[in-house]
Amino acid sequence: MSEVVIATQDGRVLTLTMNRPDALNAIDSESARALRRAFEQAVKDTAVGCIVLTGAGRAFSAGADLRELSSRHERGERELGQDLRENYAPLIRAIRTCPKPVVAAINGTAAGAGLSLALACDLRVIASDAQLIVVFVRVGLVPDAGSLFFLTRMLGYGKAMELALTGNPVSAAEAHRLGLVSAVAAPGELLSTVTELASGLSAGPAEAYALIKRGMERALSLDLEQALELEAHLQSLAGRTADHQEAVRAFLDKRKPVFRGAE
Repeated sequence: MSEVVIATQDGRVLTLTMNRPDALNAIDSESARALRRAFEQAVKDTAVGCIVLTGAGRAFSAGADLRELSSRHERGERELGQDLRENYAPLIRAIRTCPKPVVAAINGTAAGAGLSLALACDLRVIASDAQLIVVFVRVGLVPDAGSLFFLTRMLGYGKAMELALTGNPVSAAEAHRLGLVSAVAAPGELLSTVTELASGLSAGPAEAYALIKRGMERALSLDLEQALELEAHLQSLAGRTADHQEAVRAFLDKRKPVFRGAE
Protein backbone atom coordinates (compact mmCIF):
# COMPACT_ATOMS: atom_id res chain seq x y z
CA MET A 1 0.00 0.00 0.00
CA SER A 2 1.44 3.39 -0.99
CA GLU A 3 1.99 6.19 1.46
CA VAL A 4 -0.85 8.71 1.57
CA VAL A 5 1.68 11.50 2.19
CA ILE A 6 5.15 11.44 0.61
CA ALA A 7 7.87 13.52 2.27
CA THR A 8 10.94 14.46 0.22
CA GLN A 9 13.70 16.86 1.17
CA ASP A 10 16.00 18.91 -1.03
CA GLY A 11 18.41 21.00 0.98
CA ARG A 12 16.37 22.74 3.65
CA VAL A 13 13.09 22.48 1.71
CA LEU A 14 10.71 19.71 2.74
CA THR A 15 7.99 18.84 0.22
CA LEU A 16 4.87 17.06 1.47
CA THR A 17 2.89 15.51 -1.37
CA MET A 18 -0.66 14.31 -0.84
CA ASN A 19 -0.57 10.94 -2.56
CA ARG A 20 -4.06 9.72 -3.41
CA PRO A 21 -4.06 10.67 -7.11
CA ASP A 22 -6.79 8.20 -8.07
CA ALA A 23 -9.10 9.96 -5.59
CA LEU A 24 -7.86 13.43 -6.65
CA ASN A 25 -6.11 13.56 -3.28
CA ALA A 26 -9.40 13.62 -1.41
CA ILE A 27 -8.72 13.87 2.29
CA ASP A 28 -9.72 10.98 4.51
CA SER A 29 -8.98 10.49 8.19
CA GLU A 30 -5.76 8.60 7.45
CA SER A 31 -4.32 11.28 5.18
CA ALA A 32 -5.41 14.08 7.54
CA ARG A 33 -3.58 12.43 10.42
CA ALA A 34 -0.54 11.69 8.26
CA LEU A 35 -0.31 15.31 7.12
CA ARG A 36 -0.65 16.59 10.67
CA ARG A 37 2.13 14.29 11.88
CA ALA A 38 4.34 15.37 8.98
CA PHE A 39 3.92 19.04 9.89
CA GLU A 40 4.54 18.36 13.57
CA GLN A 41 7.73 16.46 12.75
CA ALA A 42 8.90 19.22 10.39
CA VAL A 43 8.56 21.78 13.17
CA LYS A 44 10.99 19.76 15.30
CA ASP A 45 13.46 19.09 12.49
CA THR A 46 16.17 21.76 12.50
CA ALA A 47 17.23 20.65 9.00
CA VAL A 48 13.91 21.92 7.59
CA GLY A 49 13.70 25.61 6.78
CA CYS A 50 10.62 25.72 4.58
CA ILE A 51 7.73 23.37 3.79
CA VAL A 52 5.99 22.92 0.43
CA LEU A 53 2.56 21.29 0.28
CA THR A 54 1.33 19.87 -3.03
CA GLY A 55 -0.66 17.02 -4.57
CA ALA A 56 0.23 14.04 -6.72
CA GLY A 57 -1.39 13.70 -10.13
CA ARG A 58 -3.78 16.19 -11.68
CA ALA A 59 -5.33 17.71 -8.52
CA PHE A 60 -4.05 19.49 -5.45
CA SER A 61 -6.99 18.10 -3.44
CA ALA A 62 -10.66 17.64 -4.25
CA GLY A 63 -11.57 18.12 -0.59
CA ALA A 64 -12.98 15.72 1.96
CA ASP A 65 -13.38 12.08 0.99
CA LEU A 66 -17.18 11.98 0.71
CA ARG A 67 -17.17 8.20 0.36
CA GLU A 68 -15.59 7.81 3.77
CA LEU A 69 -17.88 10.40 5.36
CA SER A 70 -20.97 8.81 3.83
CA SER A 71 -19.96 5.37 5.03
CA ARG A 72 -19.43 6.59 8.56
CA HIS A 73 -22.68 8.49 8.58
CA GLU A 74 -24.59 5.42 7.42
CA ARG A 75 -23.06 3.41 10.26
CA GLY A 76 -23.98 6.16 12.71
CA GLU A 77 -20.38 6.44 13.87
CA ARG A 78 -20.02 10.20 13.90
CA GLU A 79 -21.45 13.51 12.76
CA LEU A 80 -19.54 15.73 10.38
CA GLY A 81 -18.73 18.20 13.14
CA GLN A 82 -17.00 15.48 15.12
CA ASP A 83 -14.89 14.56 12.11
CA LEU A 84 -13.86 18.21 11.72
CA ARG A 85 -12.89 18.47 15.38
CA GLU A 86 -10.89 15.24 15.37
CA ASN A 87 -9.18 15.35 11.98
CA TYR A 88 -9.37 18.67 10.16
CA ALA A 89 -9.07 21.20 12.98
CA PRO A 90 -5.83 19.63 14.32
CA LEU A 91 -4.37 19.61 10.80
CA ILE A 92 -5.25 23.25 10.13
CA ARG A 93 -3.80 24.22 13.51
CA ALA A 94 -0.60 22.32 12.73
CA ILE A 95 -0.18 24.29 9.50
CA ARG A 96 -1.06 27.66 11.00
CA THR A 97 1.10 27.28 14.10
CA CYS A 98 4.11 26.00 12.17
CA PRO A 99 6.87 28.58 12.79
CA LYS A 100 8.43 27.86 9.40
CA PRO A 101 7.22 29.26 6.06
CA VAL A 102 4.68 26.99 4.34
CA VAL A 103 4.08 27.29 0.59
CA ALA A 104 1.21 25.61 -1.26
CA ALA A 105 2.07 24.49 -4.79
CA ILE A 106 -1.42 24.25 -6.29
CA ASN A 107 -0.83 21.88 -9.20
CA GLY A 108 -4.51 21.32 -10.00
CA THR A 109 -7.98 21.81 -8.61
CA ALA A 110 -8.14 22.77 -4.92
CA ALA A 111 -11.72 22.36 -3.74
CA GLY A 112 -13.55 22.29 -0.43
CA ALA A 113 -11.31 21.24 2.43
CA GLY A 114 -8.49 20.91 -0.09
CA LEU A 115 -8.81 24.63 -0.74
CA SER A 116 -8.84 25.17 3.02
CA LEU A 117 -5.46 23.44 3.27
CA ALA A 118 -4.03 25.73 0.60
CA LEU A 119 -5.47 28.83 2.30
CA ALA A 120 -3.96 27.76 5.62
CA CYS A 121 -0.49 27.97 4.08
CA ASP A 122 1.49 31.20 4.21
CA LEU A 123 1.94 31.57 0.46
CA ARG A 124 0.32 29.97 -2.56
CA VAL A 125 1.59 29.51 -6.11
CA ILE A 126 -0.89 28.09 -8.62
CA ALA A 127 -0.55 26.43 -12.01
CA SER A 128 -2.21 28.48 -14.73
CA ASP A 129 -4.61 25.66 -15.60
CA ALA A 130 -5.66 25.00 -11.99
CA GLN A 131 -8.74 26.35 -10.24
CA LEU A 132 -10.07 26.98 -6.75
CA ILE A 133 -13.61 25.99 -5.78
CA VAL A 134 -15.51 26.72 -2.55
CA VAL A 135 -17.42 23.58 -3.36
CA PHE A 136 -19.27 22.93 -0.10
CA VAL A 137 -22.63 24.37 -1.19
CA ARG A 138 -22.73 21.91 -4.09
CA VAL A 139 -23.15 19.08 -1.59
CA GLY A 140 -25.35 21.02 0.81
CA LEU A 141 -22.62 21.83 3.32
CA VAL A 142 -21.02 24.86 4.96
CA PRO A 143 -17.42 25.95 4.23
CA ASP A 144 -15.22 24.26 6.80
CA ALA A 145 -11.65 23.34 7.77
CA GLY A 146 -10.96 27.05 8.22
CA SER A 147 -12.52 28.33 5.00
CA LEU A 148 -15.00 30.59 6.79
CA PHE A 149 -12.08 32.21 8.59
CA PHE A 150 -9.64 32.41 5.68
CA LEU A 151 -12.03 33.51 2.93
CA THR A 152 -13.70 36.33 4.84
CA ARG A 153 -10.34 37.75 5.89
CA MET A 154 -8.63 37.38 2.54
CA LEU A 155 -11.54 38.50 0.35
CA GLY A 156 -13.90 40.49 2.56
CA TYR A 157 -17.48 39.55 3.40
CA GLY A 158 -19.05 40.23 -0.01
CA LYS A 159 -16.76 38.20 -2.26
CA ALA A 160 -16.42 35.40 0.28
CA MET A 161 -20.20 35.15 0.48
CA GLU A 162 -20.51 35.10 -3.31
CA LEU A 163 -18.09 32.20 -3.67
CA ALA A 164 -19.63 30.30 -0.75
CA LEU A 165 -23.20 30.63 -2.04
CA THR A 166 -22.51 29.94 -5.71
CA GLY A 167 -19.70 27.40 -5.58
CA ASN A 168 -18.42 28.90 -8.81
CA PRO A 169 -14.83 27.99 -9.72
CA VAL A 170 -12.12 30.64 -9.54
CA SER A 171 -9.50 30.53 -12.28
CA ALA A 172 -5.82 30.89 -11.54
CA ALA A 173 -5.77 34.39 -13.04
CA GLU A 174 -8.79 35.47 -11.00
CA ALA A 175 -7.31 33.94 -7.83
CA HIS A 176 -4.20 36.04 -8.39
CA ARG A 177 -6.24 39.18 -8.99
CA LEU A 178 -8.16 38.58 -5.77
CA GLY A 179 -4.97 38.02 -3.79
CA LEU A 180 -5.72 34.39 -2.97
CA VAL A 181 -2.43 33.31 -4.56
CA SER A 182 0.97 34.98 -4.75
CA ALA A 183 1.86 33.92 -8.27
CA VAL A 184 0.69 31.98 -11.31
CA ALA A 185 3.06 29.64 -13.12
CA ALA A 186 2.83 27.60 -16.30
CA PRO A 187 1.99 23.99 -15.38
CA GLY A 188 5.44 22.76 -16.38
CA GLU A 189 7.12 25.51 -14.38
CA LEU A 190 5.13 25.29 -11.15
CA LEU A 191 7.57 23.13 -9.19
CA SER A 192 10.64 25.08 -10.32
CA THR A 193 8.92 28.36 -9.40
CA VAL A 194 7.94 27.05 -5.98
CA THR A 195 11.36 25.50 -5.42
CA GLU A 196 13.07 28.81 -6.10
CA LEU A 197 10.71 30.59 -3.71
CA ALA A 198 11.01 27.94 -1.00
CA SER A 199 14.80 27.73 -1.29
CA GLY A 200 15.07 31.47 -0.76
CA LEU A 201 12.80 31.32 2.25
CA SER A 202 14.67 28.36 3.73
CA ALA A 203 17.86 30.42 3.78
CA GLY A 204 16.22 33.32 5.61
CA PRO A 205 16.03 34.36 9.29
CA ALA A 206 14.14 31.46 10.85
CA GLU A 207 13.41 33.17 14.18
CA ALA A 208 12.11 36.28 12.43
CA TYR A 209 9.81 34.12 10.32
CA ALA A 210 8.36 32.56 13.44
CA LEU A 211 7.79 35.97 15.03
CA ILE A 212 6.26 37.40 11.84
CA LYS A 213 3.84 34.48 11.63
CA ARG A 214 2.90 34.83 15.28
CA GLY A 215 2.33 38.56 14.86
CA MET A 216 0.25 38.25 11.70
CA GLU A 217 -1.97 35.64 13.29
CA ARG A 218 -2.61 37.68 16.44
CA ALA A 219 -3.03 40.97 14.58
CA LEU A 220 -6.19 39.65 12.94
CA SER A 221 -8.09 40.16 16.19
CA LEU A 222 -6.40 43.31 17.57
CA ASP A 223 -7.19 47.00 17.42
CA LEU A 224 -4.49 49.52 16.49
CA GLU A 225 -3.19 50.16 20.01
CA GLN A 226 -2.96 46.46 20.72
CA ALA A 227 -1.20 45.86 17.42
CA LEU A 228 1.33 48.61 18.14
CA GLU A 229 2.16 47.02 21.48
CA LEU A 230 2.39 43.59 19.88
CA GLU A 231 4.85 44.97 17.32
CA ALA A 232 6.99 46.47 20.08
CA HIS A 233 7.03 43.17 21.97
CA LEU A 234 7.88 41.05 18.93
CA GLN A 235 10.51 43.50 17.72
CA SER A 236 12.23 43.34 21.10
CA LEU A 237 12.43 39.57 20.71
CA ALA A 238 13.64 39.82 17.10
CA GLY A 239 16.28 42.37 18.04
CA ARG A 240 17.91 39.86 20.40
CA THR A 241 18.29 37.13 17.79
CA ALA A 242 21.58 36.09 16.23
CA ASP A 243 20.02 36.58 12.80
CA HIS A 244 19.38 40.26 13.46
CA GLN A 245 22.90 40.78 14.76
CA GLU A 246 24.28 39.01 11.69
CA ALA A 247 22.17 41.19 9.37
CA VAL A 248 23.50 44.36 10.99
CA ARG A 249 27.10 43.16 10.71
CA ALA A 250 26.53 42.19 7.08
CA PHE A 251 25.07 45.63 6.32
CA LEU A 252 28.10 47.36 7.83
CA ASP A 253 30.47 44.97 6.05
CA LYS A 254 28.59 45.46 2.76
CA ARG A 255 28.01 41.74 2.28
CA LYS A 256 25.08 39.35 2.12
CA PRO A 257 23.99 38.08 5.54
CA VAL A 258 24.32 34.40 6.35
CA PHE A 259 21.36 33.58 8.57
CA ARG A 260 21.24 30.74 11.03
CA GLY A 261 18.54 29.15 8.92
CA ALA A 262 21.06 28.76 6.13
CA GLU A 263 23.49 26.71 8.22
